[in-house]
This record gives sequence, C-alpha cells and structure tokens, in this order.
Amino acid sequence: MAIIAFVYLVFLITTIYFISYYKLCYWKRRQTFHLKPTFFYGNLRDSILKNTPLSSTISDIYKKARIKGHKYFGYYKFWTPVFVPVDLDLVKSIMQTDFAYFPNHYGFVDEQNDPLIGNLFSLHDDKWRHMRSKLSPTFTSGKMKMMFDTMMECSRNLQNVVEEHARFNKPIDCKDILERFTIDLIGNVGFGIESNSLKYPDSEFRKQGLKILQFTYKEKLKFFIFMVLPTWLVRKLGFTMLTQDAQSFFINLVQQTVKHREENNVFRQDFMHLLLQLKNFGRVNNIKETTVINKSHTVQGLTLNEMAAQCFVFYLAGYETSATAMTFALIECAQNMEIQDKAREEIWRVLKKYDNKMTYEAMMEMDYVEKIILESLRKHPPLYMLPRVCSKDYRVPGTDLIIEAGSNVDIPVLAIHRDPEHYPDPERFDPERFNAENKAQRHPFAFLPFGEGPRICIGMRMGKLQDKVGLCTILSKYKVTINEKTELPLKYNPGMATTLKGRVYLNLEQVF
Repeated sequence: MAIIAFVYLVFLITTIYFISYYKLCYWKRRQTFHLKPTFFYGNLRDSILKNTPLSSTISDIYKKARIKGHKYFGYYKFWTPVFVPVDLDLVKSIMQTDFAYFPNHYGFVDEQNDPLIGNLFSLHDDKWRHMRSKLSPTFTSGKMKMMFDTMMECSRNLQNVVEEHARFNKPIDCKDILERFTIDLIGNVGFGIESNSLKYPDSEFRKQGLKILQFTYKEKLKFFIFMVLPTWLVRKLGFTMLTQDAQSFFINLVQQTVKHREENNVFRQDFMHLLLQLKNFGRVNNIKETTVINKSHTVQGLTLNEMAAQCFVFYLAGYETSATAMTFALIECAQNMEIQDKAREEIWRVLKKYDNKMTYEAMMEMDYVEKIILESLRKHPPLYMLPRVCSKDYRVPGTDLIIEAGSNVDIPVLAIHRDPEHYPDPERFDPERFNAENKAQRHPFAFLPFGEGPRICIGMRMGKLQDKVGLCTILSKYKVTINEKTELPLKYNPGMATTLKGRVYLNLEQVF
C-alpha cells in the first residue's frame, strides 16, 4: 500500500509539473515577447514574496517591450497567461473599435451567492448592457446638478474640520480626512444617510468601507484561489468575493432606506431617489414620487439586490478613488507652489462671479483646477490596469497572433501614463498637458483613468465634480505644504488600485 501511495504521489507531482511547464510556455509557443516566468508564481514572484506593487512588474515589462519595438507582450498571473497591448491603436481596437470581442471585465461573478458583485463594473454581456442603459440617465450633467446641494452639505463639514486643524496649527492627515469627506458625500448622495464620518471617524458606514479594502492574508488567499481555480469550481465550492458581514450590511441598509422612503413618501435629490425610480417605474424621470409601483409588464424595474449592488459599487468606487485622487493632487500642489497659487487665483476669480458661493456653475468654470485633477489622474491613475476578457477568437490586427476566447487582457494604464513617448518627462507634474493644444496632439487613448469605449466609467462626471469641490474647499482658504512627517517619495500599496502606502500630512496656512 505504501508503495502504491508513493507511486500515486510521484505521478501527481509529475503531472502537476508538466501541466505547469506547458502552461508557462504559452507565450513562448506563440512567439510573443515576455519575461521568463518562475514555477507557481508566473511573473508575480516579487509581488507575492516582496510585496512589490504589481504595477511595477507590468511597467517594467512594458518598458522592455517598448524598447524592443513590440506592440504587445504577455505575462503570467500564476499559471494564467495575460495579453497586454502596448501600441495605442491596438488599445483602441480592444476597448472601442473591436469592443464586441472584449465586452467584459474578467473576474468572478456569482449574483446568487454574492449579490453585491452583480454591479455595473462586474456584470457581463446582456446583463451589463441592460444595467448600463438603465443607469446612464442617472449620471447626466443635469442629474449631477440636481445632487450638488447635497454634496455641498458635506463640503461645509470638511471646511469645519480643516478650520479646526488650522486654528490649532495641526497638520492634517490628508488621506484620512478626504476619505471621511468622500464617505460622507457618498453616504448622503448615494444612500441618503448622514454618516458623519468627518465628525465621528469610527462611524459604522466608514468601518465597512475600510474592511472591504483591507488586503489581509485571508484576502490574499482568496485572491489566489480566484486566480488559479476555474470559475465553475469556485462557484461549486461556494467562495464569495465579499464577506457575509459586508453583504448583509449594505443590503440591509438599502432595504431599510427603500422601506422608509416608500412608506413615508420621502424625496431627496440623490442617487437613491433615481434608483427608486428605476425600481418602481423602470426608468428615470423628472417627477418626485417614487412610491407608485410600476404596473406595466413591459418594463422591468430593478430588484432590491440590484439596487444594493449599484449602491455598493457607487460607494466603493466613489469614496476611495476620489479621496486618493484629491490626496495626490494636494501633494503635487504642495510641492509645486506656482501651480497651487495659479489654482487659488482661479478659484478666487470664479467664486467672485458667483457672490463667493461654490455653485455648480462655478465648479464647471474651474478649468485650471480640472487640469490639476486630470494631471493627478495621469500620474497616479485609480487603477494601474483595466481588465478585459476575450469573448471569441481575435486576430491582432496586422499580425498572425490569435487571442483565444477566454483569454485575459490587461490594459496597462499606469505604464501608458508614464510613457515618455506620450508624456515627455512623465514624472514632472504639469497640468498644462491637458490644455486644448496638447490634448489635440496626443493619441486619445493615451489617457485612461476612467477607461474608454462603451465601458468608460459611468461616474466620471461625479468623480471629477466631487474632486473639484474638495480641492476648492481647501485651496480657496489655505496654502498647503508638506509636513515633515510625510515620507517622500510616495510609495504605492500592492494591489490593482493605486493607493498610497503610509500617511500623508500637510501643513495649512490661512490665506483668506
């Protein structure tokens, strides 16, 4: 028996080795530029063992491919081969021209066991198209204007916190305060609740958001399982992307909010009101009532779980990415005083036209502030890459290479944004890269913080608007400089999102 068991073990190990070897020769067989992978890790060894951001690994391969004149390259996430375009015309083909071949983000979606994952970012094919068509009217400029007063309530709380720090000559923990600001904003605009994170940093609403973004060892193990095991097996084993606590919290929150508003005919100018219209009418309209249930059998409204999933992604994408973008923008302004002074002059000039009030129209006129936000997103994009999956065999234009159906594709956003061919002296922070003349001379797919094509970020207007509100609230009254407790140069956390490692402290000096 012992001999038989030993033979089986040797056979199993040998089989795993040869299967792994075969998988890790995928790009070699296709004569595609790649770096030599290591057993088990593929090209993720430094990311796993040294906690190096994966963005650095991708950027290094990108640079080598660029030098050798390659239009694309491949790499391995463990045993999974991933295709990465370098040429911007190829990027455009994947994201827009030939979108029918790449309509989905790759990733695990199980709406039955993981209902919050059934959101616009994760949904596939017809489910995504159906949800996108329903949600698109909720993010128009008109709807942003409708929600602006609600946003301004949060800006006043931000102003109070900043004033308190300035009064006692205390540096602000920039990312922390801006996270609390965006959480309060998303709570008000998205859920119709006052989380008061600026006043009470340990609010439950904030705790849930921080839990979701904590990349613990358990989460790393889960990430590995999702990367290595086939989707059907992950689903059969009952694995979920989110914890039961997180799912229960957000679903119960939405259910309670919906029940309260419908039973009491409550109207608020926010995202939840628009979702209630989609639930009860099947469409967004201009009337205030949300309690009249749609009786038509031809229009299907959102379910409570679908509402919760959209609120969840609105929360997750809205608070972390905007807080990070504003933090990077303030850090860059603190190190480039001429840029900061120019921004402040514009803020004062525009606000003077509007009786020194931050109105929606005033925000739309903040052209230089917007350039600062765009340059911050260029240098520090929210996601270092954008995921796609090939839905049917696709021949790379001008080559014999076939991207096989089911293959993963990564659009290397950070590498493109830091490419000197597209942005000379890419480490330099220069908002004028986004003036009309420079934008016209640049390839339209050289700037991808919100994605492009049919899957471009639906909340792009919302994100830029809340960034403007936050920056104007601080810069209109205070000069910001780097506090000695802040470690420079900045470092990123590992993971798909571009987030700061460590804390950022800024000094405040009142100028108005």
